Amino acid sequence: MRIVIIEFISLDGVVQAPGGPQEDTDGGFAHGGWSNQFFDPEIAGGAFDSALNGAEALLFGRRTWQVMAQAWPERAGDPFADHMNAIPKHVVSGTLSESDLTWNTTLIPPAGAVARIRELHDADGGDLVVMGSPTLARTLLHEGLVDELRLIVSPVLLGGGKSIFPTDGAKHVLELVSTVTSPTGVNVCTYRPAER
Repeated sequence: MRIVIIEFISLDGVVQAPGGPQEDTDGGFAHGGWSNQFFDPEIAGGAFDSALNGAEALLFGRRTWQVMAQAWPERAGDPFADHMNAIPKHVVSGTLSESDLTWNTTLIPPAGAVARIRELHDADGGDLVVMGSPTLARTLLHEGLVDELRLIVSPVLLGGGKSIFPTDGAKHVLELVSTVTSPTGVNVCTYRPAER
């Protein structure tokens, strides 16, 4: 399976809490919902539609899974929500237990997470899509497990917050595959590893 990461991201690389004020306030982050003013259904929405259409499964970190698992099961009746609700999900967590799981989800304990994700990556099938989940996304990039990175870049500087980019000092060369600009100034940039 290809691993595809799709993220709302600011010009200064912040991915924290794009959807709402209380989504993730860690570190005193006060800009929750920052992506909403730049969202347009055709370009930014289309990027998520495209990612989900190729998804055979979804992969989340705990916080993002909890937010999504609370929001999406009740949004039935449109193709995006119906597909998201139907496909399998995996969540990496050391605090959730099997009894906490809902929404067609399998638990991946942190101790063996990279090995288990590598098994999923090496299996046949469609895409394994990661949304949000900055710690997980950073780990996947560090481990060289990302086949495609779709960044929905908003024209805003947030001055700090969570990022998906590794800080390991290693060089990661990417190839820009496509870019589309929305009327709101968002650039949807698709990258793939240039070296394998």
